[in-house]
Amino acid sequence: MRLKADAECLTCDYCGNIHFPDPNSDGVRVLGEAASVSCPVCAIPLIHAALSGHRILYCGRCRGTLVQMEIFVAIVQDLRSRRGTTAAAARQPDWKDLDRRLRCPQCGQPMETHPYGGPGNIIIDDCERCSVNWLDYGELERVVHAPDRQYSEGIGGPDP
Repeated sequence: MRLKADAECLTCDYCGNIHFPDPNSDGVRVLGEAASVSCPVCAIPLIHAALSGHRILYCGRCRGTLVQMEIFVAIVQDLRSRRGTTAAAARQPDWKDLDRRLRCPQCGQPMETHPYGGPGNIIIDDCERCSVNWLDYGELERVVHAPDRQYSEGIGGPDP
């Protein structure tokens, strides 16, 4: 079976069969092929995966995700259309996370660590150079379930 570019399935080159792996408990469809970049937290190779019809990179150990900035908002919109809000999303972030310094899995430069501009009360790591967001386990769920549903289409921040 071969992983097709930008697809959330595997294809058999011999018979043409298509296999869609079942989503895991996080809703991530792990496609099983290692990526050429490593997890910024665990330092193990990230795995190609899909979420809400979009390709992402996923860490099988810490369950963090590396998401292209341009698809982050689309994933949040899709997940919000299928889920409700919860009070748990309103809790304050752990402000000590602002002291953490991760290196971008793609370019190796330090990632920016800051409070996420949209709802969800999380500390996010991103690399503007590579246009990627690193989301630790549970952070995407906090954004999706946040009570404030307004955010900007372009950057995921609150509407003015």
